[in-house]
Amino acid sequence: MTMGDTTRNPIRQDPELDRPAGLPPRRGPIRRLLRWGGFGCVLAIALVFGGFLRFADSVTTLKPPVEPKADAIVVLTGGYQRIDQAVELLQKGAGKRLLISGVHPTTTPAQIRKMTQGPADLFSCCVDIGHDAIDTIGNAEETSNWIHARGYRSVLVVTNNYHMPRSLAELSYVDPDIEFIPYPVVNSDLKTRNWFTDPNAMRVMLAEYAKVLLTGARNITGFGRHTGLRSASVSAAD
Repeated sequence: MTMGDTTRNPIRQDPELDRPAGLPPRRGPIRRLLRWGGFGCVLAIALVFGGFLRFADSVTTLKPPVEPKADAIVVLTGGYQRIDQAVELLQKGAGKRLLISGVHPTTTPAQIRKMTQGPADLFSCCVDIGHDAIDTIGNAEETSNWIHARGYRSVLVVTNNYHMPRSLAELSYVDPDIEFIPYPVVNSDLKTRNWFTDPNAMRVMLAEYAKVLLTGARNITGFGRHTGLRSASVSAAD
């Protein structure tokens, strides 16, 4: 500044000094971002937890139809109890034909018939063994191929109750125009109201709920979806 210069640099007033007494000080953008981020995390956790409670309630209260009837029956492998129930439904006329999807390639129809003690004539005429599926996505695709090859419009789906929501989601994604009727096989660990006190049952429910969320996200975005069929894996390798 020169000797004769009367200009002075203005002194900026702190805006906080002009705020009325009693009002909290303004937060910076980083603090506001952290604050709203924290609210978002709490909301997300609440939604996930609420979704789990809803999922658990739907699974534990899921019941099979009183008089099941459809064009055909499909059972997703994962336990002999499921196959026993599906064969029994076929014997009672709940469907015209049965697909056992996801059977290991080394397992023969004779072994399955012996395990279920089903009639030989029933297996020879009305039971198909699917060896191509390697997971639930593969179950859905194998079932869809079978359905369209035979012209069915309604199918009873036999699997464990905790596995039913994900199975129906995959089947409906592949074949939205087919009527899939759930026939849950109740897991003994999930029959009681106190299943949440059993660590094994809780672990099963949490794992399956996580898979349901992943399935929903994958079906919406299409990201990470694969064929789930052995034949497709072999073709890709070639």
